[in-house]
Amino acid sequence: MLIFWKARLVLLAVPKTGTSAYEAALAPHAAIVVSDPPELKHAPVYRYNRFFRPMLEKMGAPDMDVAAVIREPVSWLGSWWRYRQRPFLDGRPASTKDIGFDAFVDAWCQGDRPAFANVGDQSKFVEPRPNGTRVTHLFRYEEPDALDAFLAERLGVEIAVGRANVSPRAAVELSSETEAKVRRKKAAEFDLWSGIESGRRLAKP
Repeated sequence: MLIFWKARLVLLAVPKTGTSAYEAALAPHAAIVVSDPPELKHAPVYRYNRFFRPMLEKMGAPDMDVAAVIREPVSWLGSWWRYRQRPFLDGRPASTKDIGFDAFVDAWCQGDRPAFANVGDQSKFVEPRPNGTRVTHLFRYEEPDALDAFLAERLGVEIAVGRANVSPRAAVELSSETEAKVRRKKAAEFDLWSGIESGRRLAKP
């Protein structure tokens, strides 16, 4: 998570959406960089609302905009699956080393997910809170130019983002049955992504 005090902007770090690269590029311009622990670095809206928003409001910034990046759901799951194949997870419950992508996605669709498929939901990450705390600007991972242009204008800096924390290469393909299942059971994830107009300020519910 990056907090830009003067720009009145918070950039949430949705996992597997390239935010590590933005952290590396923009950390020098941020007032607060939350890089550890992972539970705070990748704080979803509900955790931002609980821990960070009250602090910012007490310091005189009750009107912070909140931005987040959302990735096409199958691509997002593919990145998680590849990431969890890394050797440092070998032998651990979260490893996907000996698990195919179809099996990973099928497990993610379950109500009680096994450890290797317990990666959360993007829709839950950005779910608004009852007190009105919400993401005000959503961007598609697949449209980085829109995010770069927004940040450049908002922060008044040139944006040069590299790549960081890249998952290993591996073929990511779903059977037609599994793709139909994930689109049916997790329709909210696909609706969220398809409904994004990158950078447009979201109207209050």
